[in-house]
Order: sequence, then structure tokens, then C-alpha cells
Amino acid sequence: MSAPAQTISSTRLHIQGEMLPDYAQILTPDAVALVSELVERFAPQRNELLKQRVARQARIDGGELPDFLPETAHIRDGDWTVRGIPADLQDRRVEITGPVERKMVINALNANVKVFMADFEDSLAPAWNKVIEGQINLHDAVNGTIAYQSPEGKAYTLNPNPAVLICRVRGLHLPEKHVTFDGAPIPGGLFDFALYFLHNHKALLAKGSGPYFYVPKLQSHLEGRWWSEVFAWTEDMFGLPRGTIKATVLIETLPAVFEMDELLYQMKDHIVALNCGRWDYIFSYIKTLKNHPDRVLPDRQVVTMDKPFLSAYSRLLIKTCHKRGALAMGGMAAFIPAKDPAVNAEVFAKVKADKEREANNGHDGTWVAHPGLADTAMAVFNASIPAGAKNQVHVLREQDAPITAAELLAPCEGERTEAGMRTNIRVALQYLEAWINGNGCVPIYGLMEDAATAEISRTSIWQWIRHGKSLSNGQVVTKALFRQMLAEEQEVVRGEVGEARWQSGRFAEASALMDEITCADTLIDFLTLPGYERL
Repeated sequence: MSAPAQTISSTRLHIQGEMLPDYAQILTPDAVALVSELVERFAPQRNELLKQRVARQARIDGGELPDFLPETAHIRDGDWTVRGIPADLQDRRVEITGPVERKMVINALNANVKVFMADFEDSLAPAWNKVIEGQINLHDAVNGTIAYQSPEGKAYTLNPNPAVLICRVRGLHLPEKHVTFDGAPIPGGLFDFALYFLHNHKALLAKGSGPYFYVPKLQSHLEGRWWSEVFAWTEDMFGLPRGTIKATVLIETLPAVFEMDELLYQMKDHIVALNCGRWDYIFSYIKTLKNHPDRVLPDRQVVTMDKPFLSAYSRLLIKTCHKRGALAMGGMAAFIPAKDPAVNAEVFAKVKADKEREANNGHDGTWVAHPGLADTAMAVFNASIPAGAKNQVHVLREQDAPITAAELLAPCEGERTEAGMRTNIRVALQYLEAWINGNGCVPIYGLMEDAATAEISRTSIWQWIRHGKSLSNGQVVTKALFRQMLAEEQEVVRGEVGEARWQSGRFAEASALMDEITCADTLIDFLTLPGYERL
């Protein structure tokens, strides 16, 4: 094992992660200089923005409900559009997402999709080696040199005309603990952005594409403005025209849904689309309204996109984007193909119905987690998007009644069941075990789980405990009941995975983490923060 790379440092920036020989191609002096400059310029404001999140949440915890901002009504009422969409981002009818592991990158770029979102966020547990090797993999993919051979000897190479690559960086709240500036961990998102941009923008532009990013977890238009300032400064630094860097912003927090016009406006030089990050959005609904006993959600399994509060979110996003000339991307089909033919038929029927709902609403495209679902999603959007058109920006939804704050905050009907709670526990336990082992994207019970779905599982139970809610069988949800079920469901999981896997895994540690984040008196914002300490 190599020594930490203290030699690669500026006077204020130090890389404390392990420095393997291959990493030198990514952690170049130019890269270190760019990261250092970005952190110096933009990290202080990011820290202020995080403080503003805390202050806003305190007001909501105290009884205030999120709403459209009176002070920005002029932006919502104004007549303006975003700068424009590059040619290779105009048709995004099916996108696949996944971590930046080498085999995954090749399979995703080769799938029957228009875009691959290479993910440094929710589907990646950001161990140092995963982050740096992910950058190497994307660099090789951009240059067309990426190849992989499995331990069994199967060779993977890139097909001609792969999907368009978009890089999802980490959210504002996530640090990169292996790189410090003046002794403090730097923002993970700035690190991801700087490395991907620096090493790939020239090659991307040369082949008619560009440095494209997905930006997650924003909670206000001021955070969007911050990102746009990062992009503008970088463009100026590298002598690029304004609007060269393009971003798609995920609307996956409850506060952000009330500021979509404002986000598009603040980022109009750089933004091309908004996306319905629905799983995170459900998690954010729970987290944001955690102190409001009348807004407690039922079993995760019944909170589907046809529920009024989620349907309103999807329709408002489409209407807002299309009015401003931006694309409106749909959400994730988390299902994965099943071996059992009957189960598989059911999976594909659910995916088809979900995608038809999105396409009929006017979304320009959608997400899948598995290449096996791409054909189904593609057929739906091919049928919905007119021949010769690239998207559905023409669907303006002008006939819709204005969507109100009350609709976006409407409580969701449905039961809280013992079976639902036990499933939540088993899913979260297995996901956390995988995450602290460095795997951020895991198939569990026929679904591709990432951090968002695990967040729903644990925050649901936390909220049920907080408000003393009862299950449909009359049991009141308490910490004691959760701990009893956690012990019982550990044994179920043990039986499912087998003794060898149980003994070699980190299930006891995952169980302790599950207990910590579910029984804490104060809700822990993101499971990835205490999880990161264990990576």
C-alpha cells in the first residue's frame, strides 16, 4: 500500500487518500490547482447555504409550511426562457443511471438509451478508491478506450455510438474527507465537478458533446445560483463561451418544488432540464414535515406516483420546464428483471404503466436502473413523442388549473402495516451493510435500491415512532417495537443470505447504524453522513 499523497498538495490543500500509481493521471498538479481554487472561492458560500437550510428547517419544525416565495413572484410571472439545449441533449427519452464502476459504465453506455448518468452520488458509496477509479473510468469512456475483462474471462468493450454521458456530482452536504483545505474536508461535489470537467471537457467538445452534469439535492434557488457561479467562473477560467457547461437539476427535495421557476431563472445560462427525483422527494417530504403529525406517510410500498401530492409534483415540473424551454425528465423505474417468468411479466407491466403515466403527462424522458428495462421504456416514449420530434417541450399543460401549495403538501392515504415496517427494516439493513462495504447500488427483493429508497425506509419508521402512530394491527410504533423487529428481521436476512455471507459481512455494524439513525431523538439528515464515517 502506498503512502498517503502528501506530496501532491498546494500550500492549503492536502490529499490524504491513498495514492496508487494509476491515480496520478487524475490527481495531476493542474487538477489539484483547480480544486484548490474552486474550494477557496466557493466553499465559504456553500457553508452559508447549508446554514440557511438548517434555519429554514427550524422554521418548518416550528409549524411553518413550505410555500411559493412571495419575493420571487416577479420571476414566476415573468416572460423568459433558458439559454438553450445542445443538440445531443435534446433527445433524452430514456436515461440509465448507475455507479461509475468500470463494467457498469460500459454496459450503461451500450444500453438502448440516449443518456447514461454516471453517478458519484446516491448509487455510489464514496470510498476513496471508488471516487478516483470512477474518474479514471469516465475519462477512458470519453476517450473511447474503456475496456473490462471479468474474472470469468468475459470481455466488455464500448459499442459504436454510445449514449451521451452526464456526470452526477455529490450533493452540497457531502464532504470529501480524503482532501482537506486549511485542515477541513472539502465539498465532495466541487471535487467531482473539477476532476470530470478538467480531464474531459476538451475531448467532449471536440466530438460535439460537452461537460454535462446532474446536480442533486438542491433545496433553494440560491443553491442553484451558487452552482451557476461555479460553472461561469470555470468557463471564464478556461476561455469557454458562457453556457458551455450544462446542468440538469434534480427536484428531489420538498423545498425545491416551490422554487422551480427560480432555479431555472438563476441557472438559465447553464440549465437544460429538471428531473423528478421521486424517491428522494418522498424521503424529503418525510424529513421536511417530520414534526407535522398530520403529514405522516403510510407504507413506502403504497406511496406511488398516482398519489395526489406526487402527481401534482410531476405535472407542475412539466408545466414549469416547458414554459421556460427546458426539458422535464421523469423518475426512476427501480424494478429489475426477474428470473421467474410470472414475476417478470408483472415487473414489466408495472414499468410500462409507470412510464405511460409519465409520457402522457408530458415528460420528455425517463430513468431506468437496469439495461433490461430500456426497451420497454423506449417503446413507451417512442409512441408518445411525435415522429420527427426529439421531446415533448410542446406539451405546455396550459389547461391545468394552477397547482397550489396545499396540493403539493397533501397528506397521503394508505395503511401502516407490520409487513410494511418489517420490509422497511430488512431493506434498510441490507442496503446499509452494502453501503459501508462500498456498494451504493444494490438489488434487494427485485428493486435496485440506492440511498434514496433506504432513506425512505428509515425515516418512515423514525416518523412513526416520533408521533406514536399505530400499525393496522393496533400496535403502537415505539423504539422498543422497532428494536424487537430489527432483531427478528436480522434473523430473516441471515436465513436469506446464508451463514457464510452473514459471517463475512458487516451486518452487526449495519444493524447498529440502523438503530442509531432510526432511534435518534433528532432526525439525522442523511444516512450517508454517519455511513461515510464507516467507509
